[in-house]
Amino acid sequence: MAAPFFSTPFQPYVYQSSQAAVTAFQILGGESQIVQIMLKAQEKLIAKPGTVYYFSGSIQMDNNYIPENEAGFLQWIFGKRVTSVVISNSGSEDGFVGIAAPSPARILPIDLANFGGEILCQPDAFLCSVDDVRVSSRVDQRPRNLELMLKQKLEGQGLAFLLGCGSVVQKILAPGEVFIVDAACVIAMTSSINFQLKYSNPTRRVVFGGDNQLMATLSGPGVVFIQSLPFRRLSQRIARAAAAPSLRDNPKFFMQIALLFFLAYVMIVSSLILTDA
Repeated sequence: MAAPFFSTPFQPYVYQSSQAAVTAFQILGGESQIVQIMLKAQEKLIAKPGTVYYFSGSIQMDNNYIPENEAGFLQWIFGKRVTSVVISNSGSEDGFVGIAAPSPARILPIDLANFGGEILCQPDAFLCSVDDVRVSSRVDQRPRNLELMLKQKLEGQGLAFLLGCGSVVQKILAPGEVFIVDAACVIAMTSSINFQLKYSNPTRRVVFGGDNQLMATLSGPGVVFIQSLPFRRLSQRIARAAAAPSLRDNPKFFMQIALLFFLAYVMIVSSLILTDA
């Protein structure tokens, strides 16, 4: 008997551009993808440091500080990179450059002109951009605490490339539609979406251990991009598998602590009895 058919609430993301001059690019690979972008004469591309894979002979690469992008002096003190890789085509003919994802991730091309010229994303989601795109680490101070996670804001009318791990889908929210998702799985969303954060059973985590899942309640209208396996969660699972499990990750943590105190009590009482004897 075949499984019953039902319509999925998610839409596969298909890149579309409303601009007349479309930037030619090609996404290569499966899980750890590469985006190959064609740069016209005197055209520039901004990329995250450490992601440039290859480029043609007419391409020049510089590591510059861009004031309107990324962070400032205080974030540099705390170890955050404040420079970006600026790639330009100094030749008279078209050139190409390959930008690789720094982790097992899929690359999403985002035309900001289709999203009102502004989109919020996680700090590690931005990969590179072409034309008019400004990357800011300062979002507007509005009473919406998901900004603690969506710390970057992309503005402009250009083309940006974002990263997402696992399976990446988009959800188009109608006005007033409510959508609840794991906050760590949110890659980016339009600024028109309202959201709230809620911890899932924090008391249970204190007693039994484990991860404390943070859920985000989103309400439309707007578009949100989500991923099935955030890279930070994947790296934590790899680290836990490689290292010895800690007591706090063990569901029998408090039972082990009680047993430890009981054994210590028995040893102290036994030593006192032997001393009196």
